[in-house]
Amino acid sequence: MSFLLAKLLAVLLILLVSFTTFCLSQNVIEYLPGFPGKLPFKLETGYIGVGEEEEVQLFYYFIESENNPENDPLMLWHTGGPGCGCLSGITNNIGHLIIDRANSNGSLPTLMLNKHAWTKVVNMIFLDQPAGTGFSYAKTSKAYYTNDTLSASFNYDFLRKWLINHPKYIENPLYIGGDSYSGIIVPLIINEVYNGIEAGSKPLLNMKGFILGNPYTDNYIDINGRIPYAHRMGLLSDTLYESAKVNCRGDYMSVDLESVLCLSDLERINQCLDKINLDHILEPWCQSLLKGKQDVLSWQNPSYDQENPRNYLQSVVAPLVKCHNFLYLPCQTWANDKFVQKALHIREDTLTKWVRCNKTIQHGMPYTKNVQSTVNYHQDFIPKSCRALIYSGDHDMRVPHTSTEKWIESLKLPILSEWRPWFVDSQIAGYTMTYRYIDYELTYATVKGGGHVAPEYKPKEFLAMISRWFEQSSL
Repeated sequence: MSFLLAKLLAVLLILLVSFTTFCLSQNVIEYLPGFPGKLPFKLETGYIGVGEEEEVQLFYYFIESENNPENDPLMLWHTGGPGCGCLSGITNNIGHLIIDRANSNGSLPTLMLNKHAWTKVVNMIFLDQPAGTGFSYAKTSKAYYTNDTLSASFNYDFLRKWLINHPKYIENPLYIGGDSYSGIIVPLIINEVYNGIEAGSKPLLNMKGFILGNPYTDNYIDINGRIPYAHRMGLLSDTLYESAKVNCRGDYMSVDLESVLCLSDLERINQCLDKINLDHILEPWCQSLLKGKQDVLSWQNPSYDQENPRNYLQSVVAPLVKCHNFLYLPCQTWANDKFVQKALHIREDTLTKWVRCNKTIQHGMPYTKNVQSTVNYHQDFIPKSCRALIYSGDHDMRVPHTSTEKWIESLKLPILSEWRPWFVDSQIAGYTMTYRYIDYELTYATVKGGGHVAPEYKPKEFLAMISRWFEQSSL
């Protein structure tokens, strides 16, 4: 009895302190425009202020697990970018509600339940970050300026404040995850969490692990690895690849501009790959790129925010060529509806227009990518008690699975289980292997037919993957 009383008093003390130090808003949503009837799950939205004087207001969606929310893991999830709103991830792949495209014939898209939602097994916080992303905003122009490390610090601040305001989840196993550019941000956040635990910062977070999908991790390894991947997938001939490998010395980024043979090979490679869809090499190329003669490697280094809305995506009318990016248009239409924003409790006059990805980070303020690699952070996590799941779509050339495998191999972790297929419905869903060092375990998996990002292409396989992983069973 005394133990329970002490625990209750401790929680009340944390709450008392928290309400004197920061402000937040939260709302439980029971009805949403486009969905018929009452929501059959708990959806909460809100803002939490972070940074100096809480000038940055981060917007979140919290969806409670439909399995056992009191004991299921809690996961903070990030969409890539930087600057891509998490609503797209919710309505297009892993969230509880997805766009019902077959029945969205009116002005407002229709929503339906996602039978492959990750929230079937885990409580999820979807966060719009940094400021200028989705529905998150800043109170001053200066506060829109940010970078990788500052963004990670704000994420940690958000997580602590959210848990203080939701004490029932403080003891749930905590995981942090994301895809694409989150391969940079998530390790930085995890590092902040571990530093906070070591410093005894309250509340103590029950950090258990992380999930990274198609993760941009190392600028050189990821981009330089595109040419070997293209050759491996049959997009480049053996002769051309071997010539470039010799003439460019295997370095396709730091090119010697006086090396005529290397530049000639790269020009031919550019011709072969120029109109290949980096997000999924089998899908139509739907982007009109203007290239200068001097920009031989322009195809190699587009922005990593694969979620960027294209300028030509201006209506929901289906084009003659079915482009994957057009699947995102209904989400943008839905998010900009005034009744939707009212239902989500979006603060008035904080947003001009919701866009899937804000390349300029609202008001044209710059986002500085000040971290080029997070491989060293992964190395630092190895002595921790930690579980990691890293997955890649095998048809993603934006962040090739071969590049991800290269930096994982550089960690020199002992192999627990060798490369093997994993199955869903008796069919090969991809390939996996597991590494372990004392209390650190890393599971790596490819997803057959998956692109960037993979859950959009293979939702059933991903629900099976994460369900097995959270159960700590073999994929």
